[in-house]
Amino acid sequence: MTQRDYYEILEVDRTASDEEIKKAYRQMALRHHPDRNPGDPEAEARFKEAAEAYEVLRDREKRAVYDRYGHAGLGGMGGGGFSSSEDIFSHFSDIFGDFLGFGGRARSGPRARQGEDLRYNLEITLQQAAKGDEITLKIPKKVLCPECSGSGAAAGSTPETCPQCGGRGQVRHSQGFFQISMPCPSCHGEGKIISNPCPRCKGAGVTRETRELAVRIPAGVDTGNRLRLRGEGEPGTLGGPPGDLYVLIMVKEDKVFQREGQNLLVDAAISFTQAALGATIEVPGLDGPLSIEIPKGTQNGELFRLSGGGLPYLNSQRVGDLLVEVKVLVPTRLSPRQEELLREFADLEQQKPLNKAKKMMKKVGKAMGLD
Repeated sequence: MTQRDYYEILEVDRTASDEEIKKAYRQMALRHHPDRNPGDPEAEARFKEAAEAYEVLRDREKRAVYDRYGHAGLGGMGGGGFSSSEDIFSHFSDIFGDFLGFGGRARSGPRARQGEDLRYNLEITLQQAAKGDEITLKIPKKVLCPECSGSGAAAGSTPETCPQCGGRGQVRHSQGFFQISMPCPSCHGEGKIISNPCPRCKGAGVTRETRELAVRIPAGVDTGNRLRLRGEGEPGTLGGPPGDLYVLIMVKEDKVFQREGQNLLVDAAISFTQAALGATIEVPGLDGPLSIEIPKGTQNGELFRLSGGGLPYLNSQRVGDLLVEVKVLVPTRLSPRQEELLREFADLEQQKPLNKAKKMMKKVGKAMGLD
């Protein structure tokens, strides 16, 4: 008997995504499940056929082989061969286990759950971001109760099995063809009830404390970076692992430097005579003042780059640069002699600006005490 195309069975295109295939199979399985079609062998056959198709198409390796070679290429790779609807629902519990109760086995009891993750907003300076630092955080968090070790029961007693759900943590309600599992209202899904609660934690099994944690800030971090501290979140339940702590970095604005990625931008004010004649000036750096040569004829707003004067890149040997933007200052007050020299300079500019202007600028520089 010729096997039908798996894509045709699930009524999806060959380009369907994994999520589309999963959704199509779920709808197909619900439509043809034997509990909804009692005494219908054709529906049962469709149900098993859909399960076989999904078993292949949900696996990327099997799907790639099937797309290339068809059914013949799947020999020896497994897939299909489900003996009953219970076998199918057990096999695909990721789809049906937490939603439907029919056709599968009930869970033997509540499952362990991982604790909640925590977030801490940490504000640091630009210097700390550039050099790295170790900072002690004070984290308010839940911890297992030291008196009852997290059981929630007072000393000398233990949690009791919930009589309503029998310790499963779930109760079932029938709705037509479906059986829907819901958390037990008596034990809230825990499977246990506490008749004699711990006086310290009032039966919760956890208390709130403030813990101190040392966090290493790597050099080069920027606003928005996250540090993950595994196991430093809230404690798990029923023996589950604790959650994680995420430290969200926020770098404060600096009064001197402006950050552009791993580069730093700083303003340097110079006089108009320094801009015209050239000069050696000092600019602020992360580790102290740095010298920079201002060439003759520098214009307002020009950028000069000092390689390696910025911040390091995370997990790299590279370092950003320091960008120096020149701001040429125009004097607002002139002495009579300075004004006389500048007027003479202005006259020379109109006559022979390229020859005599430079000599005149030197005189101006001397008169202003900048030579």
